[in-house]
Amino acid sequence: MTELRRRGGGGDDPDSTENISDKEADGDDRLVFPSEGEGEMEGDSKADTPDVPPSADNTPQCLNKALEGLSSRWKNWWIRGILSLTMIIGFFLIIYLGPIMLIFVVMSVQIKCFHEIITIGYRVYHSYDLPWFRTLSWYFLICVNYFFYGETVADYFGALVQREEPLQFLVRYHRFISFALYLAGFCMFVLSLVKKHYRLQFYMFAWTHVTLLIVVTQSHLVIQNLFEGMIWFIVPISIVICNDIMAYLFGFFFGRTPLIKLSPKKTWEGFIGGFFATVVFSFFFAYLLSQYQYFVCPVEYNSETNRFAVECEPSNLFMIQEYTLPAVVQNAVRWKTVNLYPFQIHSIALSSFASLIGPFGGFFASGFKRAFKIKDFADTIPGHGGIMDRFDCQYLMATFVHVYIASFIRGPNPSKVLQQLLVLQPEQQLSIFNTLRNHLREKGMLPPAVEEAQ
Repeated sequence: MTELRRRGGGGDDPDSTENISDKEADGDDRLVFPSEGEGEMEGDSKADTPDVPPSADNTPQCLNKALEGLSSRWKNWWIRGILSLTMIIGFFLIIYLGPIMLIFVVMSVQIKCFHEIITIGYRVYHSYDLPWFRTLSWYFLICVNYFFYGETVADYFGALVQREEPLQFLVRYHRFISFALYLAGFCMFVLSLVKKHYRLQFYMFAWTHVTLLIVVTQSHLVIQNLFEGMIWFIVPISIVICNDIMAYLFGFFFGRTPLIKLSPKKTWEGFIGGFFATVVFSFFFAYLLSQYQYFVCPVEYNSETNRFAVECEPSNLFMIQEYTLPAVVQNAVRWKTVNLYPFQIHSIALSSFASLIGPFGGFFASGFKRAFKIKDFADTIPGHGGIMDRFDCQYLMATFVHVYIASFIRGPNPSKVLQQLLVLQPEQQLSIFNTLRNHLREKGMLPPAVEEAQ
């Protein structure tokens, strides 16, 4: 781990000479590498990295008063439990409100997570008085969101784009406009560079871009998953929530063996118990949701009603199929076959990732917080910390689901192809129509009599 140390006084002013070395120009941002063994928490606690002010306790007074007779351990348990239940109810209420509300919620969460991470950087380095740091950070957030949401509009709202001429122009030159906007921010950053702070400013430039990569890019993948069908949005988020809750409960009541130094309160008992509980939950939750068209159909924009539609003929993934059990299982349960939705099998893969790999997103966040000596990213949710504290595993899960769908689930999407065709010029559409008609006639799917009649 590297530490930023302010150079002490003494010596000549580096600005007094014309030919100064890079080391002298960046004197205030000189890197000092700690000696062996200082990478542990004990070494970090003695380091001179600027501290972030501790978060305040914003637990509602009514809860504090009701739980004042309990020990801190049980008080925290009740606060986390009550707030977790409240958030779960709120989550299902938002699902009831439909896809458009979910998109707005994802965007709001993304902005809040970005704010929490950028605020940490600002609090740590505000004493250096870096110009335009926060302004440029938010500007780059707007640029990246413009790019990703513009791509979404082009992919899923082709009919609407075809109808509105201003949108046609924006879609046609979308990537050029996005690049021009980013380039403006890039030039502003270069112009903001200050002598003696070059290195630190580049640190913060990288800080902003890594934050954009972690938060904004993966938020876009969450929305992409949503358009594949709400089940691909609801099930992954739910199983991460389930794993978080069950690992906490198993660890709270049975935890004895520490799991990882980055998170001293995590235990093997919680990790293993959370895994099995999450797999069971996801299997039955997937069975429940697979029965409803509202959850399994891709989310599509209906240009006639100007609304999102979730109506379709469910794919084979969401239709009951018979599976023959392995011989060993047959002998144990006395069943030869079982009837399942194929999605239930996929849910086991999703829940296994959420339980075994997903927690590493939390460990990564724990390491980040320990590096800056903070307990939570913010104090937005009593007992839970900031929004980013709740979504550190969700973003990693969203990326996995997107890759999983692209690798094992998604086939050609007729609706998406049609949206792209509608954007083409009339002569291009006619050419494709003639080519498709000839192809169907050669395959015998379009009788000549039907063609002549048309």
